[in-house]
Amino acid sequence: MPIEKVILAKPRGFCAGVDRAIETVELALTRRAGPVYVRREIVHNPHVVNALREKGTVFVEELEEVPVGATAIFSAHGVAPSVRRNAEARGLQVIDATCPLVTKVHVEAKRYAQAGYTILLVGHAGHDEVIGTTGEAPEAIRLVQTVEEADRVEVANPDKVAVITQTTLSLDDTAAIIAALKRRFPLLVAPAKQDICYATQNRQNAVKAITAEAEVILVIGAKNSSNSIRLTEVAEDAGRRAYLINHASEIDPRWLEGARCVGVTSGASAPEHLVQEVVERLKTLGASRVEEWELVREDVNFGLPSELTDPISKTRV
Repeated sequence: MPIEKVILAKPRGFCAGVDRAIETVELALTRRAGPVYVRREIVHNPHVVNALREKGTVFVEELEEVPVGATAIFSAHGVAPSVRRNAEARGLQVIDATCPLVTKVHVEAKRYAQAGYTILLVGHAGHDEVIGTTGEAPEAIRLVQTVEEADRVEVANPDKVAVITQTTLSLDDTAAIIAALKRRFPLLVAPAKQDICYATQNRQNAVKAITAEAEVILVIGAKNSSNSIRLTEVAEDAGRRAYLINHASEIDPRWLEGARCVGVTSGASAPEHLVQEVVERLKTLGASRVEEWELVREDVNFGLPSELTDPISKTRV
Protein backbone atom coordinates (compact mmCIF):
# COMPACT_ATOMS: atom_id res chain seq x y z
CA MET A 1 0.00 0.00 0.00
CA PRO A 2 1.65 3.28 -1.09
CA ILE A 3 1.77 6.28 1.21
CA GLU A 4 -1.13 8.66 0.86
CA LYS A 5 -0.29 11.65 3.02
CA VAL A 6 2.63 13.70 4.30
CA ILE A 7 2.36 15.73 7.51
CA LEU A 8 4.84 18.55 8.00
CA ALA A 9 5.59 19.39 11.62
CA LYS A 10 5.70 23.05 12.53
CA PRO A 11 7.74 24.57 14.08
CA ARG A 12 10.65 22.96 12.28
CA GLY A 13 13.98 24.05 10.82
CA PHE A 14 15.89 27.21 11.57
CA CYS A 15 15.59 28.74 15.04
CA ALA A 16 16.34 32.38 15.85
CA GLY A 17 19.90 31.59 16.92
CA VAL A 18 20.67 29.83 13.64
CA ASP A 19 19.07 32.60 11.59
CA ARG A 20 21.22 35.11 13.45
CA ALA A 21 24.44 33.13 12.94
CA ILE A 22 23.92 32.68 9.21
CA GLU A 23 22.96 36.31 8.70
CA THR A 24 26.05 37.31 10.67
CA VAL A 25 28.35 35.48 8.26
CA GLU A 26 26.55 36.74 5.16
CA LEU A 27 26.68 40.34 6.40
CA ALA A 28 30.34 40.05 7.37
CA LEU A 29 31.14 38.95 3.82
CA THR A 30 29.79 42.25 2.53
CA ARG A 31 31.19 44.52 5.25
CA ARG A 32 34.67 43.19 5.87
CA ALA A 33 37.55 43.35 3.42
CA GLY A 34 39.47 40.19 2.73
CA PRO A 35 38.44 36.64 3.62
CA VAL A 36 36.04 36.03 6.48
CA TYR A 37 37.04 33.07 8.64
CA VAL A 38 34.66 31.01 10.80
CA ARG A 39 35.94 28.82 13.62
CA ARG A 40 34.29 25.39 13.34
CA GLU A 41 30.89 24.92 11.68
CA ILE A 42 28.78 28.06 12.11
CA VAL A 43 25.86 25.68 12.75
CA HIS A 44 25.81 21.90 12.54
CA ASN A 45 24.60 21.43 8.97
CA PRO A 46 26.80 20.71 5.93
CA HIS A 47 24.35 22.33 3.49
CA VAL A 48 24.55 25.61 5.37
CA VAL A 49 28.34 25.39 5.68
CA ASN A 50 28.82 24.56 1.99
CA ALA A 51 26.51 27.38 0.88
CA LEU A 52 28.50 29.89 2.92
CA ARG A 53 31.78 28.43 1.69
CA GLU A 54 30.64 28.96 -1.90
CA LYS A 55 30.08 32.64 -1.05
CA GLY A 56 33.67 32.97 0.10
CA THR A 57 33.64 31.99 3.78
CA VAL A 58 36.70 30.12 5.00
CA PHE A 59 36.01 27.54 7.71
CA VAL A 60 38.80 26.51 10.07
CA GLU A 61 39.08 24.23 13.05
CA GLU A 62 41.26 26.51 15.18
CA LEU A 63 42.27 30.17 15.19
CA GLU A 64 45.89 29.30 14.43
CA GLU A 65 44.72 28.80 10.84
CA VAL A 66 43.48 32.40 10.65
CA PRO A 67 46.01 35.03 9.47
CA VAL A 68 46.99 37.62 12.08
CA GLY A 69 44.61 40.60 11.97
CA ALA A 70 41.95 38.88 9.84
CA THR A 71 38.20 38.69 10.56
CA ALA A 72 37.16 35.64 12.58
CA ILE A 73 33.63 34.62 13.51
CA PHE A 74 32.75 32.44 16.48
CA SER A 75 30.01 29.89 15.79
CA ALA A 76 26.52 29.80 17.31
CA HIS A 77 27.70 27.22 19.84
CA GLY A 78 29.97 29.63 21.72
CA VAL A 79 33.62 29.37 22.71
CA ALA A 80 35.69 29.12 25.86
CA PRO A 81 37.47 32.21 27.25
CA SER A 82 40.80 30.70 26.16
CA VAL A 83 39.66 30.98 22.54
CA ARG A 84 38.77 34.63 23.03
CA ARG A 85 42.19 35.30 24.58
CA ASN A 86 43.87 33.57 21.65
CA ALA A 87 41.91 35.73 19.20
CA GLU A 88 42.94 38.89 21.05
CA ALA A 89 46.60 37.83 21.12
CA ARG A 90 46.53 37.32 17.35
CA GLY A 91 44.92 40.69 16.76
CA LEU A 92 41.89 39.14 15.07
CA GLN A 93 38.80 41.18 14.27
CA VAL A 94 36.28 39.02 16.10
CA ILE A 95 32.58 38.83 15.34
CA ASP A 96 30.70 36.78 17.91
CA ALA A 97 27.77 34.78 16.49
CA THR A 98 27.18 32.86 19.72
CA CYS A 99 23.47 32.24 20.29
CA PRO A 100 22.23 34.60 23.03
CA LEU A 101 20.75 31.62 24.89
CA VAL A 102 24.21 30.05 25.02
CA THR A 103 25.72 33.32 26.20
CA LYS A 104 23.20 33.39 29.03
CA VAL A 105 24.35 29.95 30.20
CA HIS A 106 27.99 31.11 30.08
CA VAL A 107 27.11 34.08 32.28
CA GLU A 108 25.37 31.80 34.78
CA ALA A 109 28.35 29.43 34.86
CA LYS A 110 30.71 32.29 35.72
CA ARG A 111 28.32 33.66 38.35
CA TYR A 112 27.92 30.30 40.09
CA ALA A 113 31.66 29.62 39.99
CA GLN A 114 32.45 33.00 41.53
CA ALA A 115 29.97 32.25 44.32
CA GLY A 116 31.76 29.00 45.14
CA TYR A 117 29.27 26.52 43.68
CA THR A 118 30.06 23.20 42.06
CA ILE A 119 28.33 23.40 38.69
CA LEU A 120 26.75 20.32 37.15
CA LEU A 121 26.45 20.73 33.39
CA VAL A 122 23.85 18.48 31.77
CA GLY A 123 24.92 17.89 28.19
CA HIS A 124 26.80 15.75 25.70
CA ALA A 125 30.56 15.25 25.93
CA GLY A 126 32.45 16.66 22.98
CA HIS A 127 29.67 18.95 21.77
CA ASP A 128 31.03 22.39 20.84
CA GLU A 129 28.61 24.13 23.18
CA VAL A 130 29.57 21.96 26.14
CA ILE A 131 33.27 22.54 25.48
CA GLY A 132 32.75 26.29 25.38
CA THR A 133 30.62 26.40 28.52
CA THR A 134 33.03 24.18 30.48
CA GLY A 135 35.83 26.55 29.57
CA GLU A 136 34.19 29.32 31.61
CA ALA A 137 34.96 27.51 34.89
CA PRO A 138 36.71 24.19 34.23
CA GLU A 139 37.68 23.72 37.88
CA ALA A 140 34.06 24.04 39.03
CA ILE A 141 32.09 22.30 36.27
CA ARG A 142 31.26 18.58 36.20
CA LEU A 143 29.60 17.12 33.10
CA VAL A 144 26.54 14.95 33.76
CA GLN A 145 25.14 13.03 30.77
CA THR A 146 22.89 10.41 32.35
CA VAL A 147 20.83 9.63 35.44
CA GLU A 148 23.52 7.11 36.41
CA GLU A 149 26.16 9.83 36.34
CA ALA A 150 23.86 12.09 38.34
CA ASP A 151 23.64 9.40 41.01
CA ARG A 152 27.40 9.21 41.47
CA VAL A 153 28.83 12.65 40.66
CA GLU A 154 31.07 14.01 43.43
CA VAL A 155 30.92 17.60 44.67
CA ALA A 156 32.94 19.56 47.20
CA ASN A 157 29.97 20.90 49.17
CA PRO A 158 26.53 19.26 48.76
CA ASP A 159 24.90 22.47 49.97
CA LYS A 160 26.40 24.56 47.18
CA VAL A 161 25.53 22.86 43.92
CA ALA A 162 24.03 24.45 40.80
CA VAL A 163 22.93 22.85 37.54
CA ILE A 164 23.03 24.32 34.04
CA THR A 165 22.19 22.64 30.74
CA GLN A 166 23.26 22.50 27.14
CA THR A 167 20.71 24.73 25.43
CA THR A 168 19.85 22.26 22.68
CA LEU A 169 18.33 19.91 25.23
CA SER A 170 14.64 20.16 26.07
CA LEU A 171 12.80 20.13 29.37
CA ASP A 172 11.91 16.51 28.61
CA ASP A 173 15.56 15.64 27.95
CA THR A 174 16.79 17.05 31.25
CA ALA A 175 13.88 16.28 33.59
CA ALA A 176 15.01 12.85 34.79
CA ILE A 177 18.62 13.94 35.33
CA ILE A 178 17.68 17.10 37.21
CA ALA A 179 15.19 15.12 39.33
CA ALA A 180 17.97 12.69 40.26
CA LEU A 181 20.25 15.59 41.18
CA LYS A 182 17.56 17.19 43.33
CA ARG A 183 17.16 13.94 45.24
CA ARG A 184 20.86 13.93 46.04
CA PHE A 185 21.23 17.67 46.60
CA PRO A 186 18.05 19.15 48.13
CA LEU A 187 19.48 22.69 47.97
CA LEU A 188 20.32 22.35 44.27
CA VAL A 189 19.97 25.59 42.30
CA ALA A 190 18.22 24.56 39.09
CA PRO A 191 17.88 26.51 35.83
CA ALA A 192 14.76 28.52 35.12
CA LYS A 193 12.45 27.23 32.42
CA GLN A 194 13.47 30.06 30.10
CA ASP A 195 17.08 28.80 30.10
CA ILE A 196 16.03 25.80 28.02
CA CYS A 197 16.06 26.43 24.29
CA TYR A 198 12.50 27.24 23.23
CA ALA A 199 13.16 25.91 19.71
CA THR A 200 14.32 22.49 20.88
CA GLN A 201 11.23 22.00 23.03
CA ASN A 202 8.85 23.30 20.36
CA ARG A 203 10.24 21.00 17.68
CA GLN A 204 10.02 17.98 19.95
CA ASN A 205 6.44 18.81 20.88
CA ALA A 206 5.55 19.19 17.19
CA VAL A 207 6.99 15.75 16.45
CA LYS A 208 4.99 14.24 19.29
CA ALA A 209 1.85 15.79 17.79
CA ILE A 210 2.30 14.35 14.30
CA THR A 211 3.04 10.86 15.63
CA ALA A 212 -0.67 10.68 16.40
CA GLU A 213 -1.19 9.93 12.72
CA ALA A 214 2.15 9.47 10.98
CA GLU A 215 3.53 5.94 11.14
CA VAL A 216 7.01 6.90 9.91
CA ILE A 217 8.89 10.08 10.77
CA LEU A 218 11.68 11.52 8.61
CA VAL A 219 13.94 13.98 10.41
CA ILE A 220 16.10 16.19 8.22
CA GLY A 221 19.35 17.14 9.89
CA ALA A 222 23.06 16.48 10.15
CA LYS A 223 24.46 13.41 11.88
CA ASN A 224 26.29 15.66 14.36
CA SER A 225 23.24 17.78 15.16
CA SER A 226 22.24 17.08 18.75
CA ASN A 227 18.70 18.43 18.42
CA SER A 228 18.09 16.51 15.16
CA ILE A 229 19.17 13.24 16.71
CA ARG A 230 16.85 13.86 19.63
CA LEU A 231 13.90 14.45 17.26
CA THR A 232 14.31 10.91 15.92
CA GLU A 233 14.44 9.60 19.49
CA VAL A 234 11.24 11.46 20.39
CA ALA A 235 9.48 9.81 17.45
CA GLU A 236 10.83 6.39 18.40
CA ASP A 237 9.73 6.91 22.01
CA ALA A 238 6.22 7.42 20.60
CA GLY A 239 6.43 4.01 18.95
CA ARG A 240 7.11 5.24 15.41
CA ARG A 241 9.83 4.31 12.95
CA ALA A 242 12.14 7.31 12.58
CA TYR A 243 15.04 8.07 10.26
CA LEU A 244 17.58 10.89 10.32
CA ILE A 245 18.50 12.00 6.81
CA ASN A 246 20.60 14.80 5.40
CA HIS A 247 18.97 14.86 1.97
CA ALA A 248 15.96 13.47 0.07
CA SER A 249 18.26 11.17 -1.89
CA GLU A 250 18.89 9.16 1.28
CA ILE A 251 15.27 8.01 1.59
CA ASP A 252 14.97 4.24 1.26
CA PRO A 253 11.47 3.30 -0.02
CA ARG A 254 11.62 0.19 2.14
CA TRP A 255 11.39 2.43 5.22
CA LEU A 256 7.90 3.43 4.15
CA GLU A 257 6.46 -0.02 3.49
CA GLY A 258 3.06 -0.40 5.11
CA ALA A 259 2.83 3.28 6.01
CA ARG A 260 -0.17 5.33 4.90
CA CYS A 261 1.10 8.58 6.42
CA VAL A 262 4.65 9.92 6.73
CA GLY A 263 5.65 12.77 9.04
CA VAL A 264 8.46 15.17 8.18
CA THR A 265 10.38 17.59 10.37
CA SER A 266 13.82 19.18 10.43
CA GLY A 267 16.39 20.10 13.02
CA ALA A 268 17.05 23.68 14.08
CA SER A 269 19.94 24.11 11.64
CA ALA A 270 18.40 22.45 8.56
CA PRO A 271 17.35 24.72 5.65
CA GLU A 272 13.72 24.64 4.51
CA HIS A 273 14.60 23.78 0.91
CA LEU A 274 15.70 20.34 2.14
CA VAL A 275 12.21 19.81 3.58
CA GLN A 276 10.57 20.69 0.28
CA GLU A 277 12.90 18.33 -1.60
CA VAL A 278 11.86 15.53 0.74
CA VAL A 279 8.19 16.33 0.12
CA GLU A 280 8.75 16.14 -3.64
CA ARG A 281 10.50 12.82 -3.23
CA LEU A 282 7.60 11.46 -1.18
CA LYS A 283 5.19 12.57 -3.89
CA THR A 284 7.06 10.39 -6.39
CA LEU A 285 6.52 7.52 -3.95
CA GLY A 286 2.75 7.98 -3.93
CA ALA A 287 1.91 10.80 -1.52
CA SER A 288 -0.99 12.82 -2.90
CA ARG A 289 -1.72 15.08 0.08
CA VAL A 290 0.50 17.34 2.15
CA GLU A 291 -0.67 18.87 5.42
CA GLU A 292 1.15 21.18 7.82
CA TRP A 293 0.35 20.89 11.51
CA GLU A 294 1.38 24.04 13.35
CA LEU A 295 1.59 23.45 17.09
CA VAL A 296 2.85 26.88 18.13
CA ARG A 297 3.90 30.02 16.30
CA GLU A 298 7.43 31.20 16.98
CA ASP A 299 8.15 34.93 16.94
CA VAL A 300 11.56 35.02 18.59
CA ASN A 301 14.22 37.26 17.03
CA PHE A 302 17.75 37.99 18.15
CA GLY A 303 19.66 41.14 17.23
CA LEU A 304 22.86 40.89 15.21
CA PRO A 305 26.27 41.06 16.94
CA SER A 306 27.34 44.55 17.94
CA GLU A 307 30.45 44.18 15.79
CA LEU A 308 28.17 44.43 12.76
CA THR A 309 25.61 46.92 14.04
CA ASP A 310 27.82 49.60 15.59
CA PRO A 311 28.16 52.58 13.20
CA ILE A 312 31.92 52.15 12.95
CA SER A 313 31.48 48.61 11.63
CA LYS A 314 29.07 49.45 8.85
CA THR A 315 31.80 50.20 6.35
CA ARG A 316 34.31 47.76 4.98
CA VAL A 317 37.56 47.77 6.92
